[in-house]
Amino acid sequence: MPTDNGVPLPRLSRRNAMLLAGMATSFAGRPAHAASILRVAYIPILAMAQLFIIIGEGWAAQAGLDLQLTRFSSGPAMVQALASRAYDVAYIGIGPAMVARGAGLDLRVVAANGIDQGSLIGVGAFAAAFEAAASPAEAFAAFRQKNGRPVRVATLPKGSVPDTVLQYWLNEVAHVASADVQVLGVGEDRVQQVLLAGSAEAASALEPILTIVRERVPSARILVGGGEMFPDQPGAVLAMREATIHASPEAARSLVELHVRATRLILSDPGRAAHDTNQILGPGLVSEETLIRAFGSPAMRPISDPHAIVAATARLGVYQVRLGTLAREIPAAELFDTALYDALPPATR
Repeated sequence: MPTDNGVPLPRLSRRNAMLLAGMATSFAGRPAHAASILRVAYIPILAMAQLFIIIGEGWAAQAGLDLQLTRFSSGPAMVQALASRAYDVAYIGIGPAMVARGAGLDLRVVAANGIDQGSLIGVGAFAAAFEAAASPAEAFAAFRQKNGRPVRVATLPKGSVPDTVLQYWLNEVAHVASADVQVLGVGEDRVQQVLLAGSAEAASALEPILTIVRERVPSARILVGGGEMFPDQPGAVLAMREATIHASPEAARSLVELHVRATRLILSDPGRAAHDTNQILGPGLVSEETLIRAFGSPAMRPISDPHAIVAATARLGVYQVRLGTLAREIPAAELFDTALYDALPPATR
């Protein structure tokens, strides 16, 4: 149970072939044995839905996996905990994953969760003025001139994907003057609260926050989609420690296989995916109806193929270095380990 707290890589290698050969046995045909324990750190947002579905469908137990979950409020907070080597697996944003790797942690991205997941949502008079303005920069400037203060934009802490994407859009795409915007870096749970309380005019956020805010605040609207903020925006990923991949290859392979299976379920049966997800996010906190709408949102583009985010991740890393949130650019071959995914039979991807 949860607790609080540019170049595509080669697709097949000798190691991949060996992994593929070992995947002939189906789940049903595997012999009984003690469950393999994997300590999993995660953030309770819809971008991590594959994990929630794996748990909710009971697939982990069927595959002989004991997933021990620990919840974190943001990726940067998780990176600090990962430094203790207390976790084997992380459902984490690609930005913090790069920070962890750059800090010397043996973390490798083995699968993607989705792309273009973070969007800019606005509320109140600013949202209306944004749509009427000649440009985003003019909307921000007009707000400051009228109200005597900058537009407050909530997002996750510095170094997270939503924060990095927001900074990229503000500075490189919209060219918003720094005096016209105040970025509020808060925990995932606080982004929603800040918007609903009227303590911010906008937020760079993920689902289900985008859907919840639009349901509760009539003036709320998506101002800029994820792909507009940062083309092919990489987001959440499934990452594992190299030590775990080497020490428990069967468990690592099984989890990637289940992750891909969960992605297919999101695309084919959002209602079922919403039910599973609700059990982890908390029944009563978010309705299944809301989650179903969130799964249908343009901000939910679930994928599993890690190759699909390699090029955009490199661009994001370059920008993180410019922001000072990443010490150095992380080569794709150092950050990604696609062998587990590439070893899956093509029909199951």
